Amino acid sequence: MANLLVGVDTGGTFTDIVLLQNGEFKVHKVLSTPDDPSRAILRGLNDLGILEKVGVLVHGSTVATNAVLEHKGVSTGLITTAGFRDVLEIGRQTRPRLYSLSAQKVPPLVPRELRVEVLERLDERGEVMTELDEASLARAIETLRTAGVEAVAISLLFSFANPTHEQRVARKVEEAGFYVSASSSILPEFREYERTSTTVLNAYIGPLIARYLERLEQELARSTRLRIMQSNGGSISSAMARREAARTVLSGPAAGVVGAVFAAQASGFEQTISFDIGGTSTDVALINGMASETTDGMVGGYPIKLPMIDIHTVGAGGGSIAWFDTGGALRVGPRSAGASPGPAAYGRGGTEATVTDANVVLGRLVPQDFLGGTMSLDQQAASQAVEKIAGRLNASPEEAALGMIRVVNANMEAAIRVISVERGCDPRDFTLVAFGGAGPLHACELAAALRIPRVLVPTVPGVLSALGTLVADTLKDYVRTVMVPAEVAEETVGSVLQDLERQGRQDLADEGIAPQNIRIERYLDLRYVGQSYELRIPFERDVEQAVRDFHAAHGQRFGYNDPNERVQVVNVRLKARGVTSKPELRRQQAVPDAQPETLSLRSVIFAGTGGEVVAYDAPVYARADLRSGTLFMGPAIVVQYDTTTVLPPGWRCYVDEVGNLILEQLEGR
Repeated sequence: MANLLVGVDTGGTFTDIVLLQNGEFKVHKVLSTPDDPSRAILRGLNDLGILEKVGVLVHGSTVATNAVLEHKGVSTGLITTAGFRDVLEIGRQTRPRLYSLSAQKVPPLVPRELRVEVLERLDERGEVMTELDEASLARAIETLRTAGVEAVAISLLFSFANPTHEQRVARKVEEAGFYVSASSSILPEFREYERTSTTVLNAYIGPLIARYLERLEQELARSTRLRIMQSNGGSISSAMARREAARTVLSGPAAGVVGAVFAAQASGFEQTISFDIGGTSTDVALINGMASETTDGMVGGYPIKLPMIDIHTVGAGGGSIAWFDTGGALRVGPRSAGASPGPAAYGRGGTEATVTDANVVLGRLVPQDFLGGTMSLDQQAASQAVEKIAGRLNASPEEAALGMIRVVNANMEAAIRVISVERGCDPRDFTLVAFGGAGPLHACELAAALRIPRVLVPTVPGVLSALGTLVADTLKDYVRTVMVPAEVAEETVGSVLQDLERQGRQDLADEGIAPQNIRIERYLDLRYVGQSYELRIPFERDVEQAVRDFHAAHGQRFGYNDPNERVQVVNVRLKARGVTSKPELRRQQAVPDAQPETLSLRSVIFAGTGGEVVAYDAPVYARADLRSGTLFMGPAIVVQYDTTTVLPPGWRCYVDEVGNLILEQLEGR
């Protein structure tokens, strides 16, 4: 009988699978197949012998992200109000690099000749100024049909206030056989440029996601229910993901943050920073009881205003390639060796030095224990690749490898500062949750640089994103722009929240969520009158309390506030959460003075106090042998199937009751 719950995360190098059975996790990794991610998924399920037994498969996908980053979406057209076809190109006046004289804007996903206009006009209150002209709509549809577009985005002026015209356009476009993405369904919110950009992104990737999910569903057993992770950290049905594909652009990284929250809370930590190093990138996020969320995301230079976990990504991962810039400085990433050919150490033809190769040269990766011994690393190939870098630096291979690690760590450190220090939070108040295939390799050095007091390594760090898909709730986000002064907003806010809650409960019921498992979260987007940005504030009692909370939040975020200034309610938001049952991590009674069994001793290289090369004889421990209560000192290496944990000199490791590793730097180091 198909009753297994399986989580899958597709990464740039590996596809991770977590199986939950009888309260225990079983993990498996296979090399990704970028040309068709479903092939790796099916191979992994076949390896485990469970392809016909999966009841629910929750999938964190990179298909949407890659399509945007690589500009491989479908041919897309845009229908908009007459006079506004260039909104997508004009964008905003903000510049990513203020003083750059050669700044280049990313090209619009819809070229000008595929942006067509219809005669119609609403005012800012949604009242009709000019009725929709059916003849202009027919001409617009014929223009796009002649151009051979596959998908059509529809973004009419002020449709968030009154969707009637846009809904009529959408019906006609759908009848013409196009994939349709209408802003009144995707993002009924003000700000013309961001709303249009989000709607276009949804159209651009929608048919690709639809075809991919349909193909995957055909290959899975008929009884298997497929769910997809959203960027907001919740899952949605496959049918919803096909209609609103833009909600999945940060699917995989969001699942990792959900997994980090789950693992950290099991060990009693609420304030954490998730630190996920994969093969091609590092993703970091701030977790203050719950993951921080934003609606001002950017993917490949294109704004996307849908709710998503506030994740900052840098091109620094295990496969990141070392190179020299025009000034002769050593750089690492963002270019990656990916899954094929991969790092030189994989023995698949790669010859360029990567972060993985540097860790092999430094002795931090144990070649024969990689992936639990199912894949051996080629130490000689790694050394030869790093020697090319060493030659340019006029240094030894070990010095070059340390240099590569310092450079890539600096990139990761900057990413953590973005989501902590720049958000008004002190990293010293948080615990670093390290996961991904390479997270536990680098975590202690990053924590030391940022003075983060401890590192937590979950039980299955290398596949935590896949685990996150299993523990994620079903989430539905709703928004409505109201634009009313706070002092007269109580009635409007109450009415809108009532409407959104009714819709949220119905949508979750349609997904099979029982009423007792539905939780409603309410928020207001507030700003001082005249400001051009808002802060999201939880709405718990009344607008007056939300305004007081806004003043406090503004002070924390920006360093100032003005309680005497008038406040405006911009948007009303509601999150409908279908709470899923979470697996209980097995707790073990601590064994006092438990000593781990040493598998072997190996030479491991770290930087001395002056940056020099220092070799240590470090014990290698098997993660499976570490019992609750075990305490040991660094330097040490902990190997397991899905990752390797490096404990530098001056650090200690404690195994807590749920099996998580708690790493702390000794005082005075």
